[in-house]
Amino acid sequence: MGKAEHYLHAPAAHGMAAHGKLAGKVALITGGTSGIGLASARLFQAHGAQLAITGRSPDALRQAGAALDGQALVLRSDAASLEQIDAVMAAVKQRYGRLDVLFINAGVASPAPIEQVDEASFDNQIGVNLKGVFFTIQKALPLFDGPASVIVTTSITNRLGSPNFSVYGAAKAALRSLVKSLGLELIARGIRVNAISPGPIDTPMFDRLGLPDAVAAAKKQAIAAKSPSGRFGSADEVAKAALFLASADASYMVGEEIVVDGGMSLL
Repeated sequence: MGKAEHYLHAPAAHGMAAHGKLAGKVALITGGTSGIGLASARLFQAHGAQLAITGRSPDALRQAGAALDGQALVLRSDAASLEQIDAVMAAVKQRYGRLDVLFINAGVASPAPIEQVDEASFDNQIGVNLKGVFFTIQKALPLFDGPASVIVTTSITNRLGSPNFSVYGAAKAALRSLVKSLGLELIARGIRVNAISPGPIDTPMFDRLGLPDAVAAAKKQAIAAKSPSGRFGSADEVAKAALFLASADASYMVGEEIVVDGGMSLL
C-alpha cells in the first residue's frame, strides 16, 4: 500500500477551539485509533490541535474518526513500512502544510519464551517498535516549521527484566537511547524529543496479546495486586503526560522520559 488510505476525514473545522495548550498546532499521532493514542487525540483536539491519526484496522479507523467528530485526518498505515510512512507524511503535508507535534505511539508486542520467537515475530516487533519510529521521525523533519515536539511511547519494560517480552523490551530500551541521541541532535533546530514510559495501562493492547480470557484476567489481577497504586492506569492519565510534552509547558525538556506507571518501576 503505497498511498495512504483515508477514513472519515473532513476539512479542518473553523469552529475548533481557538484557545488551549495546542491552539493552532498540527499534531500527528501514530497508533491513534485506541487506548493511549485515541485518548491523546481527544485531549489534543480539546486543546485546539488539528489532528492526523494512523492505524491499521479499517473498523478502528472509522470508529476513531467518528469519536473525533469527523475533524481528524484518519489514515491507514503500517507503522513499519517506510513507503507507507512516506504516504502519511505526504497526506499530512497536503492537508495541513506542516507539522508541530509528532506523537509516535504505534507499537506491537508478541510475548513468547525465547525458544518460541521466530524470525518473523522478531522482525515485526523490531520493525514497528524501533525501525518505524526512527524513520517516522526522519521523514517528519521536512514538515516541521518552527518549534516542534516529538513524543515517543516507550515502556517500563525498557528498564525492567520482562520474561517472555525480551524482544519488545529490547526495542523499547533502544528507543530510550534513541530519544536521548535525537534529543541532542535536533534541539538546535527547535525540535524537542522526549518519551513517555507507561506501566500497566488499561488499553486494548493487553487484550490483543492472544491470551485465553481466563489467563488474561488472572494476569491483570496479579499485575494490579503487585502495583503500589493497586490498579492499572488509564489511557487518559497517560494522555495528560503527552499533552504536557506536546505543549509549551515542557519547552525546556529535552531527551527525557516521563514514567507513568503507578510506581511499578520502583519495585
